[in-house]
Amino acid sequence: MFARPINVCHLGKYYPPAPGGIESHVRTLALAQAALGARVRVVCVNHRDREGRDVTWSRYGATKTVEEHDHDVHVTRLGRSACLARLDVIPGLFPMLSRIQYSNADIVHLHCPNPTMLVALSCLRLNKPVVVTHHSDIVSQRFLVHAMRPLERIVYGRAAALLASSEPYIDGSDVLRSHRDKVQTLPLGVELSPFVSPSQGALAAETKLRAEIGEGPLWLSVGRCVAYKGFHTGVDALRRTPGKWLIIGSGPMLEPLKLRAKELGVIDRLIFRGYVSDDELAGAYRAATALWFPSCMRSEGFGLVQVEAMASGCPVINTRIFGSGVAWVSPHEQTGLTFEIGSADGLARASKRLLDEPGLRDRFSAAARARALAEFSAETMGQRSLEIYARLLQRAQLGGRVIDAVPQVETRLDSWVRNSSSRVYNSSGTVDVEQFDSEEQCAAAPR
Repeated sequence: MFARPINVCHLGKYYPPAPGGIESHVRTLALAQAALGARVRVVCVNHRDREGRDVTWSRYGATKTVEEHDHDVHVTRLGRSACLARLDVIPGLFPMLSRIQYSNADIVHLHCPNPTMLVALSCLRLNKPVVVTHHSDIVSQRFLVHAMRPLERIVYGRAAALLASSEPYIDGSDVLRSHRDKVQTLPLGVELSPFVSPSQGALAAETKLRAEIGEGPLWLSVGRCVAYKGFHTGVDALRRTPGKWLIIGSGPMLEPLKLRAKELGVIDRLIFRGYVSDDELAGAYRAATALWFPSCMRSEGFGLVQVEAMASGCPVINTRIFGSGVAWVSPHEQTGLTFEIGSADGLARASKRLLDEPGLRDRFSAAARARALAEFSAETMGQRSLEIYARLLQRAQLGGRVIDAVPQVETRLDSWVRNSSSRVYNSSGTVDVEQFDSEEQCAAAPR
């Protein structure tokens, strides 16, 4: 590692308490890196208006720029003017990126999909090594795919490294395979202590849930009720499986799911909880017989709730999705069981086997907890990420090529994107003195 702390600037979409998997990951990674001694800053979009309301998806939800600290992580939430087709209009974004050029940041870490930051970084070439975590391909939004692909080619082509959450995801991603020489894996991590060492509140929630459910198995699912989660498969499987099914989460597919459950006569064995407290979630993992994870599309690239369940000693029954890391996170016959996408029979058979085969659940439970601790802790993720940064910076010191040259075709794309974007952004902004090595650098920064 480096002799001095590494300075990291993460570029995210939003930041908790904004909901979302990428948002939670950025916070977990930033806090883990800071705990290991790095100096960490996050730059994102402010999702809350002046009254504190979440306006993430509001077309004209204007917000202001806010500077905060999340423990040892400096968070800049940039104000936005509007949101147009999921592209946040951020007047202060280009000035902020320009100031990063003059700052003491060693690494700029971009988290994608992130249309707003992709537009900006394709227009302004940073003089810092850029690392990109490619959380997922854009699968179902065809217009967005075509709009983002030129920007990805520019930014990913310049990047020092691209990070994927698992090797299987690389194999199924055209975007990552086209840059295979610079792709590395960084498995996602979770702060595991609430699940490994549950609080008194979590234990109380477990006891309460067990009393409420009564005798019989409890199947658990955690996540938004959207199409790619495959919860419709769970409804069909419940007809052939004893016990009750608890779904923690909400979303647009909730009402169709209830309607399907009524049609199949299993609505009385389905429990919907919406969003719950951290203690209630930890208690649910402990009370469950297994986590049902029937996702059916590559939009599910990893499945962090699998890690939470595993750390709690809860086996996972998941799906085999080509080009996704889901079945890699919880391997078949090791920490749980895997069935084919959309197979209600497969999910039912796996669930019954877990109930009927003596000692199987206990074996999976112990192995799941061990794998979570060994591979998916926040500290392990933070350490691995800093090692990746250090190797890139050492290459730079030795004269190695860290930022790749951009082919001429990408330069033309660069020009096209810049011209198109100039109608959206302006250059207002202020200078943040604390992010520079000296007052002279700050004075020299463009305003």
